[in-house]
Amino acid sequence: MLKQDTVLSVLEEALKTGGDFAEIFMEDRKNNSLIMRSGRIETVTSNRLHGAGVRVYSGLSSVYVYTNDTSEKGLKACAEKAAAAIEGGAALRPLPFSDTQGPSVHIIKELPDTVRARDKADKLRAAGGILKMYPEVVQGVISYTDSQQRVLIANSEGLFRNDLRVYTRFSVNAVASNGSETQTGHSSPGAMQGFELFDRTVDPEVCAHKACRIAVTMLHAPLCPSGTMPVVIDNGFGGVIFHEACGHSLEATSVAPGNSEFAGRLGQKIASDKVTAIDDGTLPNEWGSENIDDEGVEPTRLTLIEKGVLKNYMIDRLNSRKMGMPVTGSGRRQGYMYAPTSRMRNTFIAAGEDSDSEMIATMGDGLYCRSMGGGSVNPATGKFNFAVEEGYLVRDGRIVHPVRGASLIGRGSEILLRIDRVGRNMQMAQGMCGSLSGSIPTNVGQPMIRVSSLTVGGAK
Repeated sequence: MLKQDTVLSVLEEALKTGGDFAEIFMEDRKNNSLIMRSGRIETVTSNRLHGAGVRVYSGLSSVYVYTNDTSEKGLKACAEKAAAAIEGGAALRPLPFSDTQGPSVHIIKELPDTVRARDKADKLRAAGGILKMYPEVVQGVISYTDSQQRVLIANSEGLFRNDLRVYTRFSVNAVASNGSETQTGHSSPGAMQGFELFDRTVDPEVCAHKACRIAVTMLHAPLCPSGTMPVVIDNGFGGVIFHEACGHSLEATSVAPGNSEFAGRLGQKIASDKVTAIDDGTLPNEWGSENIDDEGVEPTRLTLIEKGVLKNYMIDRLNSRKMGMPVTGSGRRQGYMYAPTSRMRNTFIAAGEDSDSEMIATMGDGLYCRSMGGGSVNPATGKFNFAVEEGYLVRDGRIVHPVRGASLIGRGSEILLRIDRVGRNMQMAQGMCGSLSGSIPTNVGQPMIRVSSLTVGGAK
């Protein structure tokens, strides 16, 4: 993308005023999407994003400036602006670049750019045909998206790395109505793969059936009662609870300034002995994986919690300085217009040894959450509120009927300690996570878990 001598001259410009570290991040990204509404393909879009950012450190201070002019002149002007905000000592010279480029562990078999638009549209039509089989589904939005991002990351410590990130995702949102009210269901699988995603991983018709089943089931469900009760949360997208209620509080973005309920608690017990939680950027072709993070650091498999004990935080380069701890390959950003910070990758509660059927059979009266919806959390306090997309009432250890309008209310530190069962079948689901460095692809996951006591908000 850029020659090494050009990058060196830009880094030299960034260090002229005495900064002690300089970095350039450049990207060239192609995005494609197709959207079908109510059986008709309404939108087909393609766009290209191109630009670069220059970051300079002086101690614990950081300055980031970006531009879409990636000529040598444009990049030097960007570096000059970043350097102007730094007051340091004598100018440093960047180290020579070392050849550390490694092979990609994420094999891409069919680049989306080589696939015809009609072949992508056929996937939407296949799902659209399923929606027609459900009379109560009155509207459906089906989408296909792909992204090819080429990046260059170089810094004054001798790093020079190129990377290619390819993402493909398929999404179905179904709306069911009985004339007086509506309910929705969705399915949105994706991976760090090309169009081969549809060979084995994703079946558009299966996605459509799932979205329609949830919407229609919830349409006929009575209102959920409220109260404090045992709650079983199923695998896959149930992992959004850990991601939101606990994961963000383990990112250095929150920990370094002390805005996390888990700050200063390494080595302490913060969860049930049943809980081991991992953030892993090394899993081949997973939605949240990477060859290198957005600071050029090799990915890691990071144990956050081991048998209830807090072991690690997710740490980027700047917060590594602030905390006096090593980086963990967790520096991520949406694109060149954002400075990176610590973010999750593939974050999940590891599989346990408990039986799924046993944890429901022995829970008494409570709620079974088969699928979770959206929610919100305050990382400083850990307080959260999440909607249940598909829920079922449990009486005397038996699932009796679906319920709608349920929400889970609590605090991250409390829910971790109350997990008394962890199942054997861990699955992950795909989502987009928003934070200081923009929106990025992340996996959430867990096996089925049981929380012994949790506040359930209901419309009844």
